[in-house]
Amino acid sequence: MGDKLKGVEPVVIWDIFSELCSIPRPSGVKDGIIKYFVNFGEKHKIETKVDETGNVLMKKGASAGMENRKTVIFQGHMDMVPQKNSDVEHDFAKDPINAYIDGDWITAEGTTLGADNGIGVAASLALLKADDISHGPVEVLITVDEESGMTGAFELGKDFMKGEILMNLDSEEEGELCIGCAGGMDTKAVIPIEREKTPDGYTAFRLDIKNLRGGHSGVDIHLLRGNSNKILNRILWNLDRHFDLYVSNFEGGNLRNAIPREAWAEVIVKNDQKEKCISFIDSMIMDIKDEFKTPDPDITIDYADIKLPENVISKSVRTVLNSIYACPNGVMRVVPEMTEIVQLSSNLAIVKTGLASVEISTMQRSSVNSLRDDLAAMIRSSFELAGGEVEHSGAYPGWNPDVNSEILKVMKDTYKKVFDREAEVKVIHAGLECGLIRDKYPKMDCISFGPTIKFPHSPDEKVNIKSVENFWKYLIETLKNIPTKS
Repeated sequence: MGDKLKGVEPVVIWDIFSELCSIPRPSGVKDGIIKYFVNFGEKHKIETKVDETGNVLMKKGASAGMENRKTVIFQGHMDMVPQKNSDVEHDFAKDPINAYIDGDWITAEGTTLGADNGIGVAASLALLKADDISHGPVEVLITVDEESGMTGAFELGKDFMKGEILMNLDSEEEGELCIGCAGGMDTKAVIPIEREKTPDGYTAFRLDIKNLRGGHSGVDIHLLRGNSNKILNRILWNLDRHFDLYVSNFEGGNLRNAIPREAWAEVIVKNDQKEKCISFIDSMIMDIKDEFKTPDPDITIDYADIKLPENVISKSVRTVLNSIYACPNGVMRVVPEMTEIVQLSSNLAIVKTGLASVEISTMQRSSVNSLRDDLAAMIRSSFELAGGEVEHSGAYPGWNPDVNSEILKVMKDTYKKVFDREAEVKVIHAGLECGLIRDKYPKMDCISFGPTIKFPHSPDEKVNIKSVENFWKYLIETLKNIPTKS
Protein backbone atom coordinates (compact mmCIF):
# COMPACT_ATOMS: atom_id res chain seq x y z
CA MET A 1 0.00 0.00 0.00
CA GLY A 2 2.81 2.40 0.85
CA ASP A 3 4.24 2.19 -2.67
CA LYS A 4 0.95 3.47 -4.10
CA LEU A 5 1.55 6.86 -2.47
CA LYS A 6 5.31 6.92 -3.09
CA GLY A 7 6.62 10.26 -4.30
CA VAL A 8 3.46 12.28 -3.65
CA GLU A 9 4.30 15.74 -2.31
CA PRO A 10 4.88 16.61 0.43
CA VAL A 11 6.67 13.28 0.75
CA VAL A 12 7.26 13.58 4.50
CA ILE A 13 3.50 13.74 5.20
CA TRP A 14 2.45 11.00 2.78
CA ASP A 15 5.16 8.63 4.01
CA ILE A 16 3.91 9.00 7.58
CA PHE A 17 0.28 8.76 6.46
CA SER A 18 1.10 5.48 4.68
CA GLU A 19 2.52 4.15 7.93
CA LEU A 20 -0.68 5.19 9.75
CA CYS A 21 -2.75 3.37 7.11
CA SER A 22 -0.85 0.17 7.85
CA ILE A 23 -1.88 0.21 11.52
CA PRO A 24 -5.52 -0.66 12.38
CA ARG A 25 -6.98 2.26 14.32
CA PRO A 26 -10.77 2.31 14.33
CA SER A 27 -12.27 3.83 17.46
CA GLY A 28 -11.68 1.45 20.35
CA VAL A 29 -8.55 -0.12 18.83
CA LYS A 30 -5.66 1.94 20.16
CA ASP A 31 -2.78 -0.20 21.45
CA GLY A 32 -1.00 -0.58 18.10
CA ILE A 33 -1.23 3.07 17.11
CA ILE A 34 -0.12 4.29 20.57
CA LYS A 35 2.91 1.98 20.33
CA TYR A 36 3.68 3.53 16.94
CA PHE A 37 3.68 7.05 18.45
CA VAL A 38 5.89 6.00 21.36
CA ASN A 39 8.36 4.33 18.98
CA PHE A 40 8.29 7.42 16.75
CA GLY A 41 9.23 9.57 19.73
CA GLU A 42 12.09 7.28 20.72
CA LYS A 43 13.42 7.11 17.16
CA HIS A 44 13.45 10.90 16.71
CA LYS A 45 14.39 11.76 20.29
CA ILE A 46 11.07 13.48 20.98
CA GLU A 47 9.84 13.68 24.58
CA THR A 48 6.68 11.55 24.66
CA LYS A 49 4.17 10.69 27.37
CA VAL A 50 0.89 8.76 27.42
CA ASP A 51 -1.84 9.37 29.98
CA GLU A 52 -4.10 6.71 31.52
CA THR A 53 -6.74 7.18 28.82
CA GLY A 54 -4.25 6.76 25.99
CA ASN A 55 -3.82 10.39 24.95
CA VAL A 56 -0.32 11.01 23.61
CA LEU A 57 1.65 14.23 24.15
CA MET A 58 4.93 14.88 22.33
CA LYS A 59 7.17 17.93 22.93
CA LYS A 60 9.85 19.62 20.87
CA GLY A 61 11.91 22.65 21.85
CA ALA A 62 12.21 25.84 19.81
CA SER A 63 14.63 26.20 16.95
CA ALA A 64 17.44 28.72 17.33
CA GLY A 65 16.21 32.29 17.68
CA MET A 66 12.56 31.29 18.28
CA GLU A 67 12.72 30.57 22.00
CA ASN A 68 10.62 33.62 22.94
CA ARG A 69 7.54 32.52 20.93
CA LYS A 70 4.37 31.19 22.54
CA THR A 71 4.10 27.41 22.71
CA VAL A 72 1.83 25.96 20.02
CA ILE A 73 -0.09 22.72 20.51
CA PHE A 74 -0.90 20.84 17.31
CA GLN A 75 -3.88 18.63 18.07
CA GLY A 76 -5.56 15.73 16.30
CA HIS A 77 -7.11 12.35 17.06
CA MET A 78 -5.62 8.93 16.38
CA ASP A 79 -8.81 6.97 15.60
CA MET A 80 -10.72 6.73 12.34
CA VAL A 81 -14.31 5.91 11.40
CA PRO A 82 -14.66 2.29 10.16
CA GLN A 83 -17.08 2.28 7.23
CA LYS A 84 -17.03 0.00 4.19
CA ASN A 85 -19.18 -0.94 1.24
CA SER A 86 -21.24 -4.10 1.81
CA ASP A 87 -19.44 -6.00 -0.95
CA VAL A 88 -15.97 -5.33 0.53
CA GLU A 89 -14.23 -7.82 2.83
CA HIS A 90 -12.34 -5.77 5.40
CA ASP A 91 -11.69 -6.14 9.13
CA PHE A 92 -10.82 -2.69 10.47
CA ALA A 93 -9.40 -4.20 13.65
CA LYS A 94 -6.83 -6.24 11.66
CA ASP A 95 -6.51 -5.08 8.06
CA PRO A 96 -4.56 -2.08 6.70
CA ILE A 97 -6.28 0.65 4.71
CA ASN A 98 -5.63 0.26 0.98
CA ALA A 99 -5.04 3.86 -0.08
CA TYR A 100 -4.32 4.81 -3.67
CA ILE A 101 -4.10 7.80 -6.02
CA ASP A 102 -7.24 8.62 -7.99
CA GLY A 103 -6.45 11.61 -10.19
CA ASP A 104 -6.08 14.66 -7.94
CA TRP A 105 -7.18 12.75 -4.87
CA ILE A 106 -6.10 10.02 -2.47
CA THR A 107 -8.86 7.57 -1.58
CA ALA A 108 -9.25 3.97 -0.39
CA GLU A 109 -10.51 0.73 -1.88
CA GLY A 110 -14.11 0.46 -0.68
CA THR A 111 -13.49 1.73 2.86
CA THR A 112 -13.03 4.96 4.72
CA LEU A 113 -9.55 6.38 4.16
CA GLY A 114 -8.76 7.74 7.62
CA ALA A 115 -7.56 11.09 6.29
CA ASP A 116 -9.93 12.27 9.02
CA ASN A 117 -7.76 12.77 11.10
CA GLY A 118 -4.73 10.89 9.78
CA ILE A 119 -3.49 13.76 7.63
CA GLY A 120 -3.51 16.18 10.58
CA VAL A 121 -1.67 13.65 12.74
CA ALA A 122 0.83 12.94 9.94
CA ALA A 123 1.54 16.67 9.55
CA SER A 124 2.15 17.00 13.31
CA LEU A 125 4.62 14.12 13.29
CA ALA A 126 6.31 15.51 10.16
CA LEU A 127 6.90 18.77 12.03
CA LEU A 128 8.40 16.92 15.00
CA LYS A 129 10.64 14.95 12.68
CA ALA A 130 11.86 17.93 10.64
CA ASP A 131 15.16 19.72 11.36
CA ASP A 132 14.79 22.45 8.72
CA ILE A 133 11.61 24.25 9.92
CA SER A 134 11.77 27.42 12.00
CA HIS A 135 9.42 27.26 14.99
CA GLY A 136 8.96 28.12 18.65
CA PRO A 137 8.23 25.53 21.35
CA VAL A 138 5.83 22.87 20.05
CA GLU A 139 3.58 20.27 21.66
CA VAL A 140 1.61 17.63 19.76
CA LEU A 141 -1.53 16.24 21.39
CA ILE A 142 -3.08 13.12 19.83
CA THR A 143 -6.32 12.06 21.51
CA VAL A 144 -8.08 8.70 21.60
CA ASP A 145 -11.56 7.73 20.42
CA GLU A 146 -12.68 11.14 19.19
CA GLU A 147 -15.04 9.57 16.68
CA SER A 148 -16.87 7.39 19.21
CA GLY A 149 -17.53 10.06 21.85
CA MET A 150 -14.45 12.27 22.31
CA THR A 151 -13.22 10.07 25.15
CA GLY A 152 -9.68 11.45 25.05
CA ALA A 153 -10.78 15.09 25.26
CA PHE A 154 -13.27 14.27 28.05
CA GLU A 155 -10.56 12.58 30.12
CA LEU A 156 -7.77 15.06 29.39
CA GLY A 157 -6.03 16.29 32.53
CA LYS A 158 -5.95 20.01 33.29
CA ASP A 159 -2.17 20.05 33.62
CA PHE A 160 -1.25 17.65 30.79
CA MET A 161 -0.18 20.45 28.41
CA LYS A 162 1.60 23.78 28.77
CA GLY A 163 0.92 25.46 25.43
CA GLU A 164 -0.98 28.71 24.97
CA ILE A 165 -2.19 28.29 21.39
CA LEU A 166 -4.11 25.24 20.17
CA MET A 167 -4.11 24.47 16.45
CA ASN A 168 -6.63 21.71 15.83
CA LEU A 169 -5.82 20.01 12.50
CA ASP A 170 -9.21 18.31 12.06
CA SER A 171 -10.93 20.71 9.65
CA GLU A 172 -11.72 19.57 6.13
CA GLU A 173 -11.62 22.50 3.70
CA GLU A 174 -8.33 24.09 2.69
CA GLY A 175 -8.51 27.87 2.83
CA GLU A 176 -10.95 27.91 5.74
CA LEU A 177 -10.17 28.86 9.32
CA CYS A 178 -12.63 27.39 11.80
CA ILE A 179 -13.22 29.36 15.00
CA GLY A 180 -16.32 27.58 16.35
CA CYS A 181 -18.25 24.32 16.19
CA ALA A 182 -21.38 22.54 17.36
CA GLY A 183 -21.72 20.56 20.55
CA GLY A 184 -23.42 17.20 20.61
CA MET A 185 -25.33 14.56 22.54
CA ASP A 186 -26.29 10.91 22.03
CA THR A 187 -29.85 9.72 22.66
CA LYS A 188 -30.46 5.97 22.73
CA ALA A 189 -33.81 4.21 23.10
CA VAL A 190 -34.57 0.57 23.89
CA ILE A 191 -38.16 -0.34 23.00
CA PRO A 192 -39.44 -3.71 24.27
CA ILE A 193 -41.08 -6.03 21.75
CA GLU A 194 -42.91 -9.32 21.92
CA ARG A 195 -42.42 -12.16 19.49
CA GLU A 196 -44.78 -14.91 18.37
CA LYS A 197 -44.64 -17.94 16.13
CA THR A 198 -44.94 -17.05 12.47
CA PRO A 199 -48.57 -17.77 11.47
CA ASP A 200 -49.50 -20.12 8.65
CA GLY A 201 -50.40 -18.80 5.22
CA TYR A 202 -47.66 -16.18 5.05
CA THR A 203 -44.64 -15.58 2.83
CA ALA A 204 -41.42 -13.70 3.56
CA PHE A 205 -39.04 -11.45 1.67
CA ARG A 206 -36.05 -9.28 2.56
CA LEU A 207 -36.20 -5.57 1.78
CA ASP A 208 -32.85 -3.80 1.30
CA ILE A 209 -31.92 -0.11 1.08
CA LYS A 210 -28.40 0.34 -0.36
CA ASN A 211 -25.97 2.67 -2.13
CA LEU A 212 -26.89 5.85 -0.31
CA ARG A 213 -23.97 8.27 -0.03
CA GLY A 214 -24.17 8.68 3.73
CA GLY A 215 -21.37 10.82 5.12
CA HIS A 216 -20.56 12.81 8.23
CA SER A 217 -23.67 13.50 10.30
CA GLY A 218 -22.50 17.07 10.95
CA VAL A 219 -20.46 18.21 7.96
CA ASP A 220 -22.78 16.59 5.38
CA ILE A 221 -26.18 16.90 7.08
CA HIS A 222 -27.11 19.99 5.03
CA LEU A 223 -26.72 18.02 1.78
CA LEU A 224 -30.13 16.40 2.49
CA ARG A 225 -28.92 12.89 1.73
CA GLY A 226 -31.17 9.96 2.42
CA ASN A 227 -31.16 8.23 5.79
CA SER A 228 -31.54 4.48 5.15
CA ASN A 229 -33.29 3.90 8.49
CA LYS A 230 -35.90 6.57 7.83
CA ILE A 231 -36.48 5.41 4.25
CA LEU A 232 -36.89 1.75 5.23
CA ASN A 233 -39.17 2.65 8.13
CA ARG A 234 -41.29 4.80 5.80
CA ILE A 235 -41.88 1.82 3.52
CA LEU A 236 -42.66 -0.53 6.42
CA TRP A 237 -45.00 2.01 8.04
CA ASN A 238 -46.99 2.32 4.83
CA LEU A 239 -47.08 -1.43 4.25
CA ASP A 240 -48.44 -1.86 7.77
CA ARG A 241 -51.31 0.50 6.93
CA HIS A 242 -52.29 -1.36 3.75
CA PHE A 243 -51.51 -5.03 4.36
CA ASP A 244 -51.56 -7.72 7.01
CA LEU A 245 -47.88 -7.19 7.86
CA TYR A 246 -45.35 -8.73 10.22
CA VAL A 247 -41.68 -7.82 10.61
CA SER A 248 -39.05 -10.21 11.92
CA ASN A 249 -35.92 -8.01 11.82
CA PHE A 250 -35.00 -4.38 11.12
CA GLU A 251 -31.32 -3.41 10.93
CA GLY A 252 -29.64 -0.24 9.71
CA GLY A 253 -26.54 1.89 10.28
CA ASN A 254 -23.61 1.14 12.56
CA LEU A 255 -22.07 4.45 13.63
CA ARG A 256 -23.58 7.23 15.73
CA ASN A 257 -21.89 10.02 13.75
CA ALA A 258 -22.41 8.72 10.22
CA ILE A 259 -25.55 9.15 8.13
CA PRO A 260 -26.70 5.53 7.63
CA ARG A 261 -26.25 4.27 4.06
CA GLU A 262 -27.80 0.80 4.28
CA ALA A 263 -30.71 -0.87 6.05
CA TRP A 264 -32.71 -4.08 5.68
CA ALA A 265 -35.78 -5.78 7.06
CA GLU A 266 -37.42 -9.18 6.95
CA VAL A 267 -41.03 -8.62 5.87
CA ILE A 268 -43.84 -11.19 6.21
CA VAL A 269 -47.21 -10.82 4.45
CA LYS A 270 -50.16 -13.09 3.63
CA ASN A 271 -49.66 -15.29 0.60
CA ASP A 272 -52.66 -13.80 -1.22
CA GLN A 273 -51.41 -10.23 -0.57
CA LYS A 274 -47.84 -10.65 -1.79
CA GLU A 275 -48.44 -9.55 -5.39
CA LYS A 276 -50.25 -6.37 -4.36
CA CYS A 277 -47.63 -5.72 -1.67
CA ILE A 278 -44.78 -5.90 -4.20
CA SER A 279 -46.67 -3.60 -6.57
CA PHE A 280 -47.15 -1.15 -3.70
CA ILE A 281 -43.44 -1.23 -2.89
CA ASP A 282 -42.54 -0.66 -6.55
CA SER A 283 -44.71 2.45 -6.56
CA MET A 284 -43.01 3.76 -3.40
CA ILE A 285 -39.58 3.02 -4.86
CA MET A 286 -40.35 5.25 -7.84
CA ASP A 287 -41.37 8.12 -5.55
CA ILE A 288 -38.36 7.75 -3.26
CA LYS A 289 -35.87 7.54 -6.12
CA ASP A 290 -37.38 10.67 -7.63
CA GLU A 291 -37.17 12.51 -4.30
CA PHE A 292 -33.49 11.63 -3.86
CA LYS A 293 -32.36 11.78 -7.49
CA THR A 294 -30.04 14.74 -6.76
CA PRO A 295 -28.54 14.01 -3.31
CA ASP A 296 -28.56 10.19 -3.72
CA PRO A 297 -28.78 9.25 -7.41
CA ASP A 298 -27.48 5.69 -6.87
CA ILE A 299 -29.97 4.60 -4.22
CA THR A 300 -31.22 1.04 -4.69
CA ILE A 301 -34.25 -0.53 -3.03
CA ASP A 302 -34.45 -4.27 -3.62
CA TYR A 303 -36.49 -7.19 -2.36
CA ALA A 304 -35.96 -10.94 -2.59
CA ASP A 305 -37.80 -14.02 -1.29
CA ILE A 306 -36.38 -15.61 1.86
CA LYS A 307 -37.22 -18.60 4.01
CA LEU A 308 -40.09 -17.93 6.36
CA PRO A 309 -38.62 -17.12 9.83
CA GLU A 310 -39.68 -19.14 12.85
CA ASN A 311 -40.98 -16.10 14.70
CA VAL A 312 -42.03 -12.52 14.07
CA ILE A 313 -42.54 -9.38 16.12
CA SER A 314 -46.14 -9.22 17.25
CA LYS A 315 -48.48 -6.56 15.96
CA SER A 316 -46.93 -4.22 18.52
CA VAL A 317 -44.38 -3.54 15.79
CA ARG A 318 -46.68 -0.69 14.73
CA THR A 319 -45.67 1.18 17.90
CA VAL A 320 -41.99 0.86 16.96
CA LEU A 321 -42.61 2.01 13.38
CA ASN A 322 -44.63 4.98 14.64
CA SER A 323 -41.88 6.08 16.99
CA ILE A 324 -39.17 5.89 14.31
CA TYR A 325 -41.39 7.77 11.88
CA ALA A 326 -42.03 10.48 14.47
CA CYS A 327 -38.36 10.82 15.43
CA PRO A 328 -36.89 14.08 14.04
CA ASN A 329 -34.01 13.63 11.61
CA GLY A 330 -31.84 15.95 9.53
CA VAL A 331 -31.52 19.74 9.65
CA MET A 332 -33.84 21.24 12.26
CA ARG A 333 -32.71 24.87 12.29
CA VAL A 334 -30.16 27.22 10.70
CA VAL A 335 -28.37 30.13 12.37
CA PRO A 336 -30.84 33.04 12.05
CA GLU A 337 -28.09 35.55 11.27
CA MET A 338 -26.19 33.19 8.95
CA THR A 339 -28.76 31.02 7.18
CA GLU A 340 -26.12 29.07 5.27
CA ILE A 341 -24.92 27.52 8.56
CA VAL A 342 -26.80 24.68 10.27
CA GLN A 343 -27.49 25.39 13.92
CA LEU A 344 -29.41 22.28 14.99
CA SER A 345 -29.70 18.75 13.59
CA SER A 346 -30.25 15.12 14.48
CA ASN A 347 -29.17 11.84 12.91
CA LEU A 348 -31.18 8.64 13.37
CA ALA A 349 -28.03 6.60 13.13
CA ILE A 350 -28.62 2.98 14.15
CA VAL A 351 -31.53 0.55 14.41
CA LYS A 352 -30.90 -2.95 15.75
CA THR A 353 -33.52 -5.60 16.45
CA GLY A 354 -33.03 -8.29 19.09
CA LEU A 355 -35.22 -11.03 20.47
CA ALA A 356 -36.92 -8.81 23.05
CA SER A 357 -36.22 -5.21 22.05
CA VAL A 358 -35.35 -2.73 19.32
CA GLU A 359 -32.40 -0.42 20.01
CA ILE A 360 -32.36 2.97 18.31
CA SER A 361 -29.37 5.33 18.48
CA THR A 362 -29.50 9.00 17.49
CA MET A 363 -27.13 11.95 17.73
CA GLN A 364 -28.05 15.61 18.17
CA ARG A 365 -25.76 18.52 17.26
CA SER A 366 -26.12 22.22 17.99
CA SER A 367 -24.02 25.31 18.57
CA VAL A 368 -26.60 26.27 21.24
CA ASN A 369 -26.75 23.82 24.14
CA SER A 370 -30.34 24.67 25.09
CA LEU A 371 -31.54 23.86 21.54
CA ARG A 372 -29.58 20.60 21.58
CA ASP A 373 -31.23 19.62 24.86
CA ASP A 374 -34.69 20.60 23.61
CA LEU A 375 -34.32 18.44 20.49
CA ALA A 376 -33.05 15.52 22.58
CA ALA A 377 -36.13 15.86 24.80
CA MET A 378 -38.37 15.86 21.72
CA ILE A 379 -36.75 12.62 20.54
CA ARG A 380 -37.00 11.15 24.02
CA SER A 381 -40.73 11.84 24.00
CA SER A 382 -41.29 10.03 20.69
CA PHE A 383 -39.65 6.89 22.04
CA GLU A 384 -41.18 7.03 25.53
CA LEU A 385 -44.61 7.12 23.91
CA ALA A 386 -43.68 3.75 22.44
CA GLY A 387 -42.78 2.42 25.89
CA GLY A 388 -39.06 2.79 25.37
CA GLU A 389 -36.33 3.33 27.96
CA VAL A 390 -34.32 6.36 26.84
CA GLU A 391 -30.84 7.45 27.86
CA HIS A 392 -28.88 10.61 27.02
CA SER A 393 -25.09 10.41 27.09
CA GLY A 394 -21.85 11.90 25.83
CA ALA A 395 -22.99 15.53 25.90
CA TYR A 396 -20.17 17.88 24.97
CA PRO A 397 -20.15 21.66 24.59
CA GLY A 398 -19.88 23.69 21.46
CA TRP A 399 -16.93 25.97 20.83
CA ASN A 400 -17.97 29.61 20.92
CA PRO A 401 -16.10 31.70 18.33
CA ASP A 402 -13.73 34.50 19.30
CA VAL A 403 -13.45 36.92 16.38
CA ASN A 404 -10.75 38.85 18.26
CA SER A 405 -8.47 35.83 18.63
CA GLU A 406 -4.77 36.68 18.33
CA ILE A 407 -3.93 33.52 16.39
CA LEU A 408 -6.86 34.14 14.04
CA LYS A 409 -5.39 37.50 13.02
CA VAL A 410 -1.94 35.96 12.54
CA MET A 411 -3.31 33.16 10.37
CA LYS A 412 -5.51 35.44 8.28
CA ASP A 413 -2.54 37.71 7.57
CA THR A 414 -0.27 34.75 6.82
CA TYR A 415 -2.75 33.16 4.42
CA LYS A 416 -3.12 36.41 2.52
CA LYS A 417 0.66 36.73 2.28
CA VAL A 418 1.23 33.13 1.11
CA PHE A 419 -1.67 32.68 -1.32
CA ASP A 420 -2.64 36.28 -2.22
CA ARG A 421 -6.26 35.67 -1.26
CA GLU A 422 -8.34 35.86 1.88
CA ALA A 423 -8.93 32.84 4.08
CA GLU A 424 -12.58 32.18 4.91
CA VAL A 425 -13.46 32.27 8.60
CA LYS A 426 -16.05 29.63 9.46
CA VAL A 427 -18.13 28.10 12.21
CA ILE A 428 -18.96 24.46 11.43
CA HIS A 429 -21.78 22.07 12.31
CA ALA A 430 -19.47 19.27 13.37
CA GLY A 431 -17.91 18.42 16.69
CA LEU A 432 -14.31 19.41 17.24
CA GLU A 433 -12.43 18.74 20.45
CA CYS A 434 -11.67 22.44 20.92
CA GLY A 435 -14.82 23.02 23.00
CA LEU A 436 -13.93 20.29 25.49
CA ILE A 437 -10.27 21.31 25.62
CA ARG A 438 -11.18 24.94 26.28
CA ASP A 439 -13.40 23.79 29.15
CA LYS A 440 -10.22 22.51 30.81
CA TYR A 441 -7.88 25.23 29.48
CA PRO A 442 -10.14 28.33 29.35
CA LYS A 443 -7.31 30.71 28.37
CA MET A 444 -6.31 28.62 25.35
CA ASP A 445 -6.39 30.51 22.03
CA CYS A 446 -7.87 27.98 19.57
CA ILE A 447 -8.20 27.66 15.82
CA SER A 448 -8.79 24.75 13.44
CA PHE A 449 -7.67 24.24 9.85
CA GLY A 450 -6.75 21.44 7.47
CA PRO A 451 -6.66 20.20 3.87
CA THR A 452 -9.71 19.42 1.74
CA ILE A 453 -11.30 16.09 2.69
CA LYS A 454 -14.55 15.08 1.02
CA PHE A 455 -17.16 12.62 2.32
CA PRO A 456 -15.53 11.70 5.66
CA HIS A 457 -17.22 8.88 7.58
CA SER A 458 -18.11 7.11 4.31
CA PRO A 459 -16.30 4.77 1.88
CA ASP A 460 -16.21 7.69 -0.57
CA GLU A 461 -13.79 9.59 1.69
CA LYS A 462 -10.97 11.26 -0.24
CA VAL A 463 -8.36 13.96 0.34
CA ASN A 464 -7.17 16.42 -2.28
CA ILE A 465 -3.43 16.11 -2.95
CA LYS A 466 -2.80 19.77 -3.81
CA SER A 467 -4.68 20.92 -0.72
CA VAL A 468 -2.34 18.88 1.50
CA GLU A 469 0.63 20.60 -0.14
CA ASN A 470 -0.97 24.02 0.49
CA PHE A 471 -1.88 23.04 4.07
CA TRP A 472 1.72 22.04 4.83
CA LYS A 473 3.16 25.18 3.23
CA TYR A 474 0.72 27.33 5.23
CA LEU A 475 1.48 25.53 8.50
CA ILE A 476 5.22 26.08 8.08
CA GLU A 477 4.79 29.76 7.24
CA THR A 478 2.41 30.30 10.17
CA LEU A 479 4.99 28.96 12.60
CA LYS A 480 7.34 31.78 11.60
CA ASN A 481 4.73 34.31 12.72
CA ILE A 482 3.64 32.93 16.08
CA PRO A 483 3.34 35.77 18.64
CA THR A 484 5.98 36.22 21.29
CA LYS A 485 5.38 35.41 24.94
CA SER A 486 3.83 38.20 26.95
